[in-house]
Amino acid sequence: MRLHTKLMLGISILIIVLGTIIEFTFKNILETNLKHEIGSKALSVAQSISSMPEIEAAFSANNPSAIIQPIAEKIRKQVDAEFIVIGNRNEIRYSHPNPKRLGQKMVGGDNGRVFKGESVTSESTGTLGPSLRGKAPIFSGEKVIGVVSVGYLQTDIQKEVAKIQKKIFVATLVILFGGLIAALLISLNIKRAIFGLEPKEIAWMYQEKHAILESIHEGIIAIDTNGRITVVNETAHTILKVPMQTLLRGKRIEEVLENTHLLKVVETGQAEYDQEILISGEVYLANRIPIFNNKDEVIGAVASFRNKSELTKLLKELSHIKTYAEGLRAQTHEYSNRLYTLLGLIQLGSYKEAIDFISKEVDVAQGFIQFLMKEVPDPIIAAFILGKVSLASELKIQFSIDRESSFTDVPAAISRDSLITIIGNLVNNAFEAVRESDKEEKKVALFLTDLGKELIMEVEDNGNGIEETSGNLIFKQGYTTKDTSSNAGIGLSLVQKAVNELGGTITFSSAKGEGTIFTVAIPKSRGDLDEGEPRH
Repeated sequence: MRLHTKLMLGISILIIVLGTIIEFTFKNILETNLKHEIGSKALSVAQSISSMPEIEAAFSANNPSAIIQPIAEKIRKQVDAEFIVIGNRNEIRYSHPNPKRLGQKMVGGDNGRVFKGESVTSESTGTLGPSLRGKAPIFSGEKVIGVVSVGYLQTDIQKEVAKIQKKIFVATLVILFGGLIAALLISLNIKRAIFGLEPKEIAWMYQEKHAILESIHEGIIAIDTNGRITVVNETAHTILKVPMQTLLRGKRIEEVLENTHLLKVVETGQAEYDQEILISGEVYLANRIPIFNNKDEVIGAVASFRNKSELTKLLKELSHIKTYAEGLRAQTHEYSNRLYTLLGLIQLGSYKEAIDFISKEVDVAQGFIQFLMKEVPDPIIAAFILGKVSLASELKIQFSIDRESSFTDVPAAISRDSLITIIGNLVNNAFEAVRESDKEEKKVALFLTDLGKELIMEVEDNGNGIEETSGNLIFKQGYTTKDTSSNAGIGLSLVQKAVNELGGTITFSSAKGEGTIFTVAIPKSRGDLDEGEPRH
């Protein structure tokens, strides 16, 4: 059975049971109150009649009934009683609605207390049937000489109760009908509020959400509109350096993490992406997104945090892979051209020229490779430079390695990935600079040296140069003078970050229309060179 059906059925049964109980209770209360009211009325009438001088005097007459009967019947009709019976100490009737029963003994057996001087109400059965009676003694001085009994039939009381009960029943039916409609509306509203899901589905989704949150390597924190934490995953605990045993849910976000801007997102409803935030001395990238309900109202916000160094490392790895791929593609293209040239010479029968071509290529390649193996013995850096040479050949760029270069004394403590990031991005930047130039000869030169206490890397190009207004802005992530639709504005910022990590410095000099020279100095041991801002 579906949830909304259970809710409607349960609420309906509850309303029916409550309605029945209320009707039964109200009926009993009504009947009790009606009996009390009629009993009080009967007793009041009986007491009034018993205190009438005419009645007391009639008891001394030769024929009391002749005096008492007309008075009693007149009053009976006025108060709408079923009977008014007046009798003497021997319970002989002096008045009765049925004149034939005058002079006969009273029926009911409930006059004992009255003859003792008490006024009472009682329920008894007389000649007219079960009735509710009010009885009062008639005194002559201090002596009880008779009794007045004013009665209303129980059947008349039940008829009165039945009339009112019909109204109660109709009202109860209206309430039940309204309750059923309310039950339907409530069940439909609950169904809509939980998006038509069943309890089992909600439980499964909760477990699924918990598993997803814990499987994410990013820290996740969600808050409500009051700024109180509603969701926090294990990674967030780790980032905040808060033990898992510490309950964060329900706390205000400012008590746990300052400057999150989550409350601002709740207020504005505007998402924020890739915003840097400092947590426990480390830089994280935060995404903050508002949470909307089905009425498009903001009901909270959620933030994700990821260590920026992890993203930077991943970006470096991707950059290296891209560089290697470009180098391999360039080499493949270059050697394909040489093979086609060699094939053409052989087909033309120019065997001597083919042999000379092969010898020249072998000598050049072998000479350059031998130079790299000798002066740049690190295979990773050497292979990387060789790939750039092939890429330059494909791009029709004259890329030269200064023959005075020497990179044999590179400490093992210096990250090769960082060096490749620096060299690769500077060379790529130089390639792009000369390709944008209108000069026929497009030249890029690389100089490496490990003399002294520093590793020096210098990249020179004959491009258009850097505008003076750009200055150190070129090292800012996202800043570019190129088409922003490309992946520009990243390379030099990565270079700056790698240089800072190695404790080095980067400088550049540029002349309009003549080109640019970038120089990086990395200390072989930390402390040999102070880390500083880029200079030009």
